[in-house]
Parts: sequence; C-alpha cells; structure tokens
Amino acid sequence: MQESLRNAAAAAVLAASLAGVPALAAEPPSRQVAYRTTVIEDVEIAYREAGDPARPTVLLLHGFPTSSHMFRDLIPVLAERYHVLAPDYPGFGASAMPPVDSFDYSFDRFARLMTALLDAKGVERYAAYVMDYGAPVGYRMFAADPQRVLGFIIQNGNAYEGLPETWDPVRAYWADPSPENADHMRHFLTLESTVWQFTAGTKDPSKISPDNFWHVQYLLDRPGNQEIQLALFYDYRNNVALYPEWQALFREHQPPALVVWGNNDPLFPGFLAEGYRQDLKDLEFHLLDTGHFALEEYGPFIAERMLAFLDLVTQE
Repeated sequence: MQESLRNAAAAAVLAASLAGVPALAAEPPSRQVAYRTTVIEDVEIAYREAGDPARPTVLLLHGFPTSSHMFRDLIPVLAERYHVLAPDYPGFGASAMPPVDSFDYSFDRFARLMTALLDAKGVERYAAYVMDYGAPVGYRMFAADPQRVLGFIIQNGNAYEGLPETWDPVRAYWADPSPENADHMRHFLTLESTVWQFTAGTKDPSKISPDNFWHVQYLLDRPGNQEIQLALFYDYRNNVALYPEWQALFREHQPPALVVWGNNDPLFPGFLAEGYRQDLKDLEFHLLDTGHFALEEYGPFIAERMLAFLDLVTQE
C-alpha cells in the first residue's frame, strides 16, 4: 500500500511539473525524413528521402568531405512542396565502403549509380542541387541525358577553368601520383583540414556547428577511407578536362539555374561562379558572404530562393 501511494505521489509531482511545459509538436508528415538503403550494382547506397513521390523530384548531390548530412536542415523545408532525394556516394555517409582495389571510385561511376538510383525510384525528370563533388556527378548525368534535368541549383560546384593556388598540391598529385605526393594530400583528410573547410571564409566561425567536424572526421578516419579519397582526388583531373564539354552543353541546352555561391570559399572562390553568367541565359545569381559550405550560414536564404526557383522550373 505504501509503495502504491509513493508511486501515485511521484506521478502527481511529475504531472504538476509538466503542466506548464508545452508538448513537442509532431513533425508534419510532409517534413519527415526517411533514411533508406538500396543495392545498386552490388553496392549498398544510402539516401535520405522526404516529400510526396508524386511531386517533382529534387536531387541533392553532396560534396567532399561530407554526405547527405549537409542537407539535413534543407530537406524538410523542400519536402513541404517537393519530393527530395539526397544520396550518399560509396565511401561517404551511410553508403557502403568497398575497398579501393575492388571498386572504381570515380566520378563516372558515381554518376551512373546516381542515375540508377533515380531509375529505381521511378524518377523521370528532376532538378539537381550540385555542390563541390556533386557538380561533376550532376554534370555527367546532364551530359548523358540533358532533357531529364529541369534545372540546377549550383552551390560552389565548379565547371570553369582557373582553380586557385590552394589546388597546387592537388595539381602536383595529378602530375605525379607518387607515395610522397599522396602523403602530402593526406593533409586534406585531417581534422584540422575538415574544420578549415567548414569555417574558412565564413562570417562567424562560432556559428558553424562542430557536429559537422565530428561527423565528417569519423567517416574519413575509417580504415581504408583515406585510400578512397586519394583515388577521388586523382580522378578529379578528369573533371577539369571535361569543363569545356560541360560549358558547351550549358550553351546548347540552356538549363535554368540558380547560383547560390559562397564567395569566400578558398577552394572555389566566387570568381569561378562568374563563368555561369557567360553561358546560361536563364540564371539567378547570388554571391554570398560565406565559405565552402554556404548552407551553414545561409540555409534559410538558399531554401527561400530554391523554392521560388523550383516553383518556376517544375511548371509544365
């Protein structure tokens, strides 16, 4: 009897303490994100999905060294009006990480896998957000089937000549992929470099969540992952060789585009974004006072401009 009374009293105290606390609002179904996996060409691909699949699809293609995690705040906002897919490339995020000696870690392969994911989901046409590595992936997909792409949201995703001096170690690695030059490249895979990529050029580094650093570095530090990243660093030279071809495709097909570019990015400075002005006529252009990961400081602005842009390009 005394135990029952004590339990009842404790319950009453708890109820009284919560009486003035508002209940947490349930996430609207349209904003809920599902974390899925599928096997494509014998590789498990993880992806985030939200929104109504009957609505137009937005494909979010992440950059280095992150994953679909970079879109964590953007996805629910877009999903109110669109179907959103945000995959992780092999070796990134929650996707499988086959050893580098048994898998072709290249931007060609990534583009084929992302196209196969769209096919598996029954997506015929889509708009693509391309950032960093997402640009060479997305532009290869565009080159393979230009009519499938409704438009591009381009955020520090390059397709133009003039890479700055910060690329000098990468250029040396392209010219001579020796163990010595490979060791120099490993600096880009350290926590120091990860923090730099997220904070360099930002207005206020204290506003950049350190969750980004720990998430990324945990994945980079997995056994075998550095070799994967070195393979992709070396393959990036093939992207540069394709810049003229992609520019010609832009001029020929004129995909609508929204440029939201971190102007202070030490890897892809704002002047590289100017090339899109020369080739694309249906273009909305914004240089933002931030660095490589513009969503971290300009997420609400980018989401607002994206929704307005998507409302236009998805009209039949």
